[in-house]
Formats: sequence, C-alpha cells, structure tokens
Amino acid sequence: MYVGNFLKEVALQYKSSSTSPPSMGAILYNSSELPAFTLTGLPALGTSRHWMFLLLGTLCAVPIVGNALILFVVKEEQSLHQPMYYFLSLLSDDLGVSFSTLPTVLATFCFHLRKISFDSCMAQMFFIHFFSFMESGVLLVMSLDRYVAICNPLRYTTMLTDSRVVCMGLWVITRSFCMVFPLPFLLKRLSFCKANILSHAYCLHPDLIHLPCGDITINNIFGLFIVMSTFGLDSALIPFSCVLILHSVLAIASREERLKTLNTCVSHLCAVLIFYVPMVGVSMTARYGRHAPQFVHTVMSLIYLFVPPMLNPVIYSIKTKEIRRRLGRMLMGTKF
Repeated sequence: MYVGNFLKEVALQYKSSSTSPPSMGAILYNSSELPAFTLTGLPALGTSRHWMFLLLGTLCAVPIVGNALILFVVKEEQSLHQPMYYFLSLLSDDLGVSFSTLPTVLATFCFHLRKISFDSCMAQMFFIHFFSFMESGVLLVMSLDRYVAICNPLRYTTMLTDSRVVCMGLWVITRSFCMVFPLPFLLKRLSFCKANILSHAYCLHPDLIHLPCGDITINNIFGLFIVMSTFGLDSALIPFSCVLILHSVLAIASREERLKTLNTCVSHLCAVLIFYVPMVGVSMTARYGRHAPQFVHTVMSLIYLFVPPMLNPVIYSIKTKEIRRRLGRMLMGTKF
C-alpha cells in the first residue's frame, strides 16, 4: 500500500530533504534506479498551514459522514432497495479519490514534505485514476437507470433486475481496473533525467508523462485511448440519455407530471455537473493557464478532489424524499 511507503518516507524527511533534486540532464534514471518526485504546494503558507490542516480535515470529514449516512439509510430503508439507490451507494466511491490524495496533500501543504518515491507515486496515480474512471462509469449507469425508469416505466423492474445491477456494477469496476492497470508499467519502462517536479500535491498520469526523456509515443496513444474510452464515451452517452429523457417528458400532457418526472433527474444532473465541471476546469487550467499563479492551480485541484464527494450526499439528501425523511428521523426525530 502506497500510504505505508509514504509514511516511511515522512519518517526519513530530514534525510530526504538533504538530497537536492537532479538538474536537467544531470542524472539519468532507469528501471533499476527509480527516481523520486517532488510535489508542489503553496510555498508562502507560513503559519497558515494550521488553517490549511483544519480546512483539509473538514473537507475530508464532511464527505465521510455524509456518504456514511447515505449508505446507512439505503441499507436500512426497505423502500430504497432499488437500482437507483444501489448505484447511489456505489457513487460513494468518489471518497476513494479524496483518500488516495489525502496523505500527500496533507504532507505537502501542512508539513512541507514534498518528496514521494516512484512506487508510492505510481500507486497513488493508479488509485486516483481508478476511482475517477469508476465514478464516471457509475454516473453513466445511473443515467441508464433514469432513462429506463422514465421512458419504459412498466418494464423497469424486469429490465433492471438485481443480477443485472450487479453485472453493471462489476462492469464499471472491471473497466476502470483494466484501463488503469497498464499505466504504472508503461511509465516504469521509461528513463527519467529531469528535475521530476510535479504540478500538484499528488501524482497524475498527464503530469508524469511529461517527465521521461525517452520516447513516450506509446504512453500518449494509450493515454488518449483511455480518456476516449472512459470520460469521452461517458460524457457523450450521458447527454444522449438526457436528450431521450427530455423527449419522453415533453410528450407528457400534464405540466405537473412533466415537472414531477423531471424532478427525479435533477439530483443526477447535479452529480454529473459536480463531477465533470471541476475536472474540465483542472484540465483547462493545466492546458491554457500555464502562466496563471500557482494559487489558481492549487485551488482548482482541491476543488476537483474534495468538493464532489462533499456535495453529492447533500444533493441527494435534499432532492430525495425518502432519504430526507429517514435522515430527519435519525438526526432530529422529526418527519420531513
């Protein structure tokens, strides 16, 4: 587990800090001598790092409590034993991205420990991308669930049986694993001869791919294939399902029924926007905002990591009547 390796590196912080990063072209690393990487934080934090620790702790604690409550309510409330809420439970995997990045984010921002070994960086990269692809896949199958529920309501229970829901969940997990698994090995075969300074406080493949000195054609092609097969495919099918849903809703004669039907999709649309908008923002900032202050890149990366898992439980608690009522009975002993 990369967390264990990273904690060992923290224990040796003074020994690590005495080793300066190699200059451009000064040292050539290969698979037998794997390099360490330098993470990027905010150098001007000073005494504000205590406030940063409090902020990051809050951003981590709120999603944990929120998602735990959602999982408990879905488990205990018999009326929520439906495909939509099974997928909602699976959506709590967005905590995986936060947990995967939390060790290095805390170490970088709060303790100024910015070195991470090659193996720890590869493990962190694997888990970040695995959970990101998994969340995108869950949003896709939730769109399919909403499409069947609205466009074919009479066949909903026969089409989305428990066995099919399990198969869809396994497909999401298997696709994510198969896409991410080759990435560490494709990077490990390359030679590194640069300063190996990353742009964030965590390891991402698009960031790491710019550091090797060898031919990265295979890495670029495979990286493009992964993005198109996951985010590209999902971001095309999700709007397509929304168009089909909207077409079916507009065919309903009653205005009240149209609004009631659309209301069942609002929480899902919010979850889609919360996931894709920060991701696009981080990508656009990295692509076109290279001259922007480091503060901008840092804030965007923190929003991408911690805001979606924090807002998703809030949105589904507010917009889902059954969850709202059960949470009200649990927390305040009242009915909503």
